[in-house]
Amino acid sequence: MIGEFRSFIAKGNVIDLAVGIIIGGAFTGIVNSLVNDVIMPVVSVVVGGIDFSNYFLPLKSTVTATTLEAAKAQGAVFAYGKFLTVVINFVILAWIIFLMVKGVNKIRVHEDKKPAEATPAPPPADVQLLTEIRDILKTK
Repeated sequence: MIGEFRSFIAKGNVIDLAVGIIIGGAFTGIVNSLVNDVIMPVVSVVVGGIDFSNYFLPLKSTVTATTLEAAKAQGAVFAYGKFLTVVINFVILAWIIFLMVKGVNKIRVHEDKKPAEATPAPPPADVQLLTEIRDILKTK
């Protein structure tokens, strides 16, 4: 059983998947920072200084707080501002992945268009004839 597990782990696909997951986790942090620290403040300024993270609808009449954390402490809330931020994260991440795949495909097409290594042209007839004569003289 240990041998089977070792051969399973040693396969290239498993290692590639692990590397992809690790890089994806790091990439998610970058995209979250891009959205939360760069894009959302700009969007907030454009729409009049609104902070999306505190957008919520109280589901109980007892919720009177103006910030999301305080409202959650008072009761149930529908926090659509955080959802909006997550949707923006997803769209940005999908766009970046699309651009990366498009770039890789462009490189692959460029690599496919490269001519194969040229095979040398056969020598002219007179050179070929002289080579045959030389080979015959060597055998005598």
